[in-house]
Amino acid sequence: MLNRIKEIRSNFLKQRRISNYLKKGKIPWELGYEDYKMDLIAENIKDKDLISQIKNNSLPPNYGVKIDERIIEYPWIIANLSNKITNLLDAGSTLNFEYLLNHSVFLQKKITILTLFPEADCFYKKSISYHYGDIRDMIFKDFYFDEIICQSTLEHIDMGNNIYGGSDKNSNSKAKSYEYIKAIQELKRVLSKNGVLLMTFPYGKFENHNFFQQFDKEMVEKIELYLNSFGTIEKTYFKYNKSGWQFSDEESCSDAESYNPHTKVGKKEDMAAHSRAICCIKFHNNKF
Repeated sequence: MLNRIKEIRSNFLKQRRISNYLKKGKIPWELGYEDYKMDLIAENIKDKDLISQIKNNSLPPNYGVKIDERIIEYPWIIANLSNKITNLLDAGSTLNFEYLLNHSVFLQKKITILTLFPEADCFYKKSISYHYGDIRDMIFKDFYFDEIICQSTLEHIDMGNNIYGGSDKNSNSKAKSYEYIKAIQELKRVLSKNGVLLMTFPYGKFENHNFFQQFDKEMVEKIELYLNSFGTIEKTYFKYNKSGWQFSDEESCSDAESYNPHTKVGKKEDMAAHSRAICCIKFHNNKF
């Protein structure tokens, strides 16, 4: 009974936060934003019509206005995962939310989550395995995973990751770090033959925001140069403007600038919540 009362109170407070957030004009990162975004993502990933649209390279108008890239990353990932029973690695712990793990596409998969540091939420009762370490040096054996998700993680490698439980190794540098290539090599190593690797990251002009770097064309080409020898690559680009997220292309996204919610750098009238463009890569490990 006590747990039920706590749940009711928690839901009441959540809905009040969302209501106030909507009344104030849906300002990104204001109180209620995360609650609203989470509910919206939970609704969207269950929308079979939306997932079908994404598979056909289209999105409804005004999709994800004032919402950060998670609103498109999760549906894109679900649209590109198989419905088979697979051994899946979440390299970066972006699936560690109950509303995501309860999605039908994940319920039949054996999931391992790799992250830097233990998190408050732990779903071991769902048979989720947790490992803590660096993606550049993983403990898993070769060809272990059938599917790998590395969502919005590559851009944080070798950056100021103290907020995630890591180090501030590269926090004072404004230059590019190519340490992410080591992660690509490790992800390829643990990917099974005929396995699929799904990656997403912010794209546009190169930017160093301390805790993440925004990838540009040259940085993406380095990923392609390495992976092309092992399989086929499909790149998908999404771009944000004041009308929301839409499918785009490499050239149209090349001048995109991110908004850093911590420093307010990159804030514009379009009310972008974070990235203004993302690159999504689907790699099929099919050349032996």
